[in-house]
Amino acid sequence: MNKKVIVALSGGVDSSVACYLLKEQGYDVEAVFMKNWTPQSEAEGLLMCPLKADEKDARVVASQLGLKFSTVNFEKEYRENVVEYLFKEYKEGRTPNPDILCNSQIKFKAFLNYALAKGADYVATGHYVRNIDNQLAKGVDGNKDQSYFLFQITKDQLKKCIFPIGEYEKSKIRELAKKHGLITHSKKDSQGICFVGEVEMKEFLKQRLKPKKGDIITTEGKKIGEHEGVWYYTIGQRRGIGVGGGMPYYVVDRDMKKNILIVARGDKDDALFKHELIANEIYWISGVEPSFPLKCFSKIRYRQPDEECEVNKKDDTLVVKFKNKQRAITPGQFIVLYNKDICLGGAKIL
Repeated sequence: MNKKVIVALSGGVDSSVACYLLKEQGYDVEAVFMKNWTPQSEAEGLLMCPLKADEKDARVVASQLGLKFSTVNFEKEYRENVVEYLFKEYKEGRTPNPDILCNSQIKFKAFLNYALAKGADYVATGHYVRNIDNQLAKGVDGNKDQSYFLFQITKDQLKKCIFPIGEYEKSKIRELAKKHGLITHSKKDSQGICFVGEVEMKEFLKQRLKPKKGDIITTEGKKIGEHEGVWYYTIGQRRGIGVGGGMPYYVVDRDMKKNILIVARGDKDDALFKHELIANEIYWISGVEPSFPLKCFSKIRYRQPDEECEVNKKDDTLVVKFKNKQRAITPGQFIVLYNKDICLGGAKIL
């Protein structure tokens, strides 16, 4: 086809098969491994970064497929746009989703710009999503669909993107990898933060957000313990609160000024559930704002079932009312909006 595609080859099975499929379709395929994180301190070493092993696997897959391979360093962009954002959000009492920033700022900005400058017609990744007429659509595999993480992509960026595995079930991807002898066919899926891996987040945050003891109180106002700093906790959290006594407690709110952690006893407490949220930093993939009220479907976290809602706009925010109460609506996370399988965009929860 004489069209050049540069693939973000991560060293996992999904991007490995993406390379294979594109080559079979006749594209001129090159592979790039993105180096985005090298720990620079003992604290940063707490992030279990599998960089060396992943780079080795990516290099072997490229060799197996006869592809030109290179490693490109985006550490500066990653630190500035993802890691700094993570610290800022936690400090201000929000729980960020760095994977969404990783996609919008690194994969579909820094990497995309790099690839186009190298003469690529397109870039490709191993995401379980589809590009349907320059609209972002859910992947066929409902259990693996990753459109939630890509909602900040623009229509212009989509014009340059191919998602080869979006039409496949995960089991079929592993089957193809094994059939064609790719060394990643049985490799476990990556966990934790994009490009970094599994994270002992509380310990990592301590390098900048120092412990500051405060009270843990119930929704009835009773003190039941102490915490190390409200910025280490997130709405809906159960584990790691440090309060015993039979029925588990869940975080329902944080008073940043008074350094108070508010918890509910049991996962049925009304304080955990809300019918409405407000969100800002609004993104519409098409670049065109829809008319309001907008009746659509939404997710407030990855792999959540679609929830019916009505969206209205007030000044620079979206006001979203759900048909059913939502559990643990978390400031700093994102609500992503859908029209059936088409991802419309989203916004950051306040």
